[in-house]
Amino acid sequence: MNESRLREEITRYGRSIFDRGLTGGSTGNISVRVEDGFLMTPTGSSLGTLDPARISKLDDSGGHVSGDAPTKEAFLHIAMYRQRLAAGAVVHLHSTHSVAVGCLADVDPEDVLPPLTAYYVMRIGRLPLVPFFPPGDPALADAVGDYAARHHAVLLANHGPVVAGSGLSAAVDAVEELEETARLHLLLQGHRTRPLTAAQADAVRDAFPVRA
Repeated sequence: MNESRLREEITRYGRSIFDRGLTGGSTGNISVRVEDGFLMTPTGSSLGTLDPARISKLDDSGGHVSGDAPTKEAFLHIAMYRQRLAAGAVVHLHSTHSVAVGCLADVDPEDVLPPLTAYYVMRIGRLPLVPFFPPGDPALADAVGDYAARHHAVLLANHGPVVAGSGLSAAVDAVEELEETARLHLLLQGHRTRPLTAAQADAVRDAFPVRA
C-alpha cells in the first residue's frame, strides 16, 4: 500500500477508534511502518479529527522528517518496532477498561488478564504489565522494548495498552479484543469465573499462533 493510502487508513481507523469511545480527547496514537521509516499521528491530535496531510513522518532512526511534530509517545512505537521486525503497525490507547485493569492491585505482572475467551488468546496471547513510569520517561522505552522481544501486546501500568500487528487492521483488532476482555474481566469482579484452562489456552495458541 502506498504512503498516501496508508495516511488515509490511519485517519479512517483513528476516527473509528475515537467515535466508538476507545480513546478520548487527544489521547492515543497510531503508527505504521513504511519503506523508509514510519508514519505517526501528531502530538496533541485527536484520533477523531486527523488530517492525512499533517500526519508525521519519521525516518528509520525515529528522526522527524515531515508533517506535524510526532506524538510525544513516539518512543513507545519505536521500541516495539525495534524488537518486532515483522510488525507493520502499532496502536497505543488510553482505553477505559484496559487502563482500569492496569490500576488493579495484585495482578499477575507476567499475564494481567485471564484467558476468558479463545479470541483473546488468539489475538493477544499473554499480556505483561509494564511498571509505571512518568510520561515521557526514556526508561519506559527500555522497559517496553524488554517485553516486546517476547510479546506483541503490553499493558502500561496506570496508562494503557500498546499493541503491535502485522498491519493496522491486525493491530486495531487486537487492541479492541484486549479492551473487550478487560471490560469482561471488570464486569466479572466478585463473581466466580470459568476462564479457559491452561490446557485449553495452550491448544488455542497451538492452533492459532499469534503473528505480530
